[in-house]
Amino acid sequence: METRQAGVLLHITSLPSSVKEQARAEKSRLGQIDQQAWHFVDWMHGADLAIWQLLPLTHTHSDGSPYHALSAFALDPKFLPETISNDAIDADAFAVFQQTHQAWLDDYALFMVLRDEFAQQAWYDWPESLKKRDVQSLAAFAKSHAEQLLRVKQQQFLLFTQWLKLKTYANQKKVRLFGDMPLFVALDSADVWANQDLFKLDEQANPEVVAGVPPDYFSETGQRWGNPHYDWQRMEQDGFAWWHLRVRHSLSLFDWLRIDHFRGLESCWEIDADEPTAINGRWVPTPGNELLQSLLRDFDELPLIAEDLGVITDEVLALKDKFGLPGMAVMQFGFDGLPDNPHALHAQTANTVVYSGTHDNDTTLGWWQGLDDNTQTWIASQLKPLVGPVIEQTDLDNSMPWWLVVAVMLSKANKAIIPMQDFLMLDSTHRMNTPGTVDHNWQWQFDWSQVPESLAENIAILVEACQRSGFEYKENQDG
Repeated sequence: METRQAGVLLHITSLPSSVKEQARAEKSRLGQIDQQAWHFVDWMHGADLAIWQLLPLTHTHSDGSPYHALSAFALDPKFLPETISNDAIDADAFAVFQQTHQAWLDDYALFMVLRDEFAQQAWYDWPESLKKRDVQSLAAFAKSHAEQLLRVKQQQFLLFTQWLKLKTYANQKKVRLFGDMPLFVALDSADVWANQDLFKLDEQANPEVVAGVPPDYFSETGQRWGNPHYDWQRMEQDGFAWWHLRVRHSLSLFDWLRIDHFRGLESCWEIDADEPTAINGRWVPTPGNELLQSLLRDFDELPLIAEDLGVITDEVLALKDKFGLPGMAVMQFGFDGLPDNPHALHAQTANTVVYSGTHDNDTTLGWWQGLDDNTQTWIASQLKPLVGPVIEQTDLDNSMPWWLVVAVMLSKANKAIIPMQDFLMLDSTHRMNTPGTVDHNWQWQFDWSQVPESLAENIAILVEACQRSGFEYKENQDG
């Protein structure tokens, strides 16, 4: 018996801004954890959507990418509404927070104040004593910057308090929060600075090898991400303590957690740091089996989702299946006509999270508009007879992107996730991210004026018609 549910993919920054129009020139338009987030949960509840998937909530660098963070633990300060002040802090609750999060909070606060001290320079360019974390030097700096350190910790306390209030409210509305955890961390991060022995760094704290993926159909030179690799042998020595801390921390914020680049838990593409591209890398096995076994001994259950997109080996699939982790399917990838395509509607299985597209895809309407006429005709011939009768129960257009949205809803996959852009029928100009580019990403935001009054009701009809209202469901109940 499995519960079939539907949800929406929308990052916090993509929520409407609560800042009044006249003030937007002076303040960020990006969404925050404010009344707009509560309003969105209410809208989801009315649409019978039970899953809210978000991108990583961690503190980003200036590029705004949630997958390139200053910390794997700290929440992004830009999420904190301006109306919430440090002056209103509950001293006892703040003390408990500091004690509970001491394992990462002290280092993060030091890291951020030091970055301010050195004009946002990366930690590996700081003076040697601070770069190498000389105890006396750090203690002297902390003593002379106590007020700044306190403000950083207070800000995190307010962010966590606000987020957990939202999570409680969402859960009360029968909405579960679905988070995202990148496998790798950024070189310029509090995590690497504070745990240099856990990464493959040389004596000057420079990476010996960096992460990426090899050349493939999409790139002749592969992708050189630049993240430092973990020293997995060192991590095994203390039972993967850093990973236990990270996973426990993340699961305190979310009901489910996606492991981005799950493939890297079986083996990683290592590139010598002096190589300019990813061409001359090599696959190096990683102890993902031992890590997951260790986590299972520490947790009653592991509500993890494996991001298994791209070229995935039998070994990776075996690791995912051994621990019963759901994988992913993306409907936009499901129409190449090949019989072994795991994204094709007929090939999807129950233990899967299926999407019309992800944050890295074009919107479904944009994807559709980019196809040639013959491909559009063929896809329409495949989908329209299947989804048309469902769409006709609503007053929605019997066209794209609704054809793909309903196909996702009809999938055998237990969890079906639709990006908000697809619910709003938006084109490529509303894309969240274009991989391999740095401009105009992570900035998309919707406005309530784009949401038809009847949209939630129509989505609820689709959810019910596709048997995703959260009831217990047998895959073979209809034969």
